[in-house]
Amino acid sequence: MGYRIAVVGATGNVGREMLNILAEREFPVDEIAVLASRKSLGTEVSFGDKTLKTKDLDTFDFTGWDMALFAVGSEATKIYAPKAAKAGCVVIDNSSLYRYDPDVPLIVPEVNAQAVHGYSKKNIIANPNCSTAQMVVALKPLHDRATIKRVVVSTYQSVSGAGKGGIDELWDQTKSIYNPTDSKPPRQFTKQIAFNVIPHIDVFMDSGETKEEWKMVAETKKIVDPKIKVTATCVRVPVFVGHSEAINIEFEDFLDEDEARDILREAPGVMVIDKREDGGYVTPIECVGDFATFISRIRQDSTIDNGLNLWCVSDNLRKGAALNAVQIAELLGRECLKKG
Repeated sequence: MGYRIAVVGATGNVGREMLNILAEREFPVDEIAVLASRKSLGTEVSFGDKTLKTKDLDTFDFTGWDMALFAVGSEATKIYAPKAAKAGCVVIDNSSLYRYDPDVPLIVPEVNAQAVHGYSKKNIIANPNCSTAQMVVALKPLHDRATIKRVVVSTYQSVSGAGKGGIDELWDQTKSIYNPTDSKPPRQFTKQIAFNVIPHIDVFMDSGETKEEWKMVAETKKIVDPKIKVTATCVRVPVFVGHSEAINIEFEDFLDEDEARDILREAPGVMVIDKREDGGYVTPIECVGDFATFISRIRQDSTIDNGLNLWCVSDNLRKGAALNAVQIAELLGRECLKKG
């Protein structure tokens, strides 16, 4: 016996990836509904070897459905997620709307799977920000061994994190630079993204940090440990898919780089590729389409007593969004609903 699953926002980058991953991982689906806004109504999407037509989210009745994977913005989620939850359908939400709600578990299954039991308070589970998800997968096993005090992270985030419009803008601007008669001014981003980097993701806050940087701080504390201090600088780079992070970690206890490498090799969801030679590390291009979070460049930080540096790369549409949502659905089924 399988599950009745709804995918909300099925025509977007993340929604399509959710459908791919549900099929790839052979999630026990009895029935699937693909939902979208009126303007995308009737659009065809693929699920395994089937082609499905989108239905109208506005008129859809969630009664009798087990789970709804939401891949729409906070505004639409605010309207439709409570409706689904009230109808008895558990919402797994990819937007930022519920991440900081104390009654909603924020889950990365490799890190805090036990939190899934808290879903019943609101019938909603939150999926973390893409840059946080991959980082905490790497931090948790190291934290369990040597207790992390402080993390300094710089991110190099691909344009797909800003949706299809971000991908189109990088593509169009790159082409226009080779064709000077066809200028493409910034629309999605605040400055030209082709052949450039932009130290600004989401809105600025009064503290001077951006909302994206604040999210990494708040979510790491909620998922891993509220005592960890985090400071982040989030940068948009001209890469289509795959987020990268340079992470500096300060521990309470000494942790040797070789032991850290061994711990990460054994950690769930992590793939260590760390050779001290040309090409002995992972870049975003190699991680696309993969489930793992890749770790490279593990080394001691000699400027502090108990410090390590590492490089962390993952497919932001997968681990950063769709894969993590499907892993939450698998966890919810296994631990709570128990139908599959």
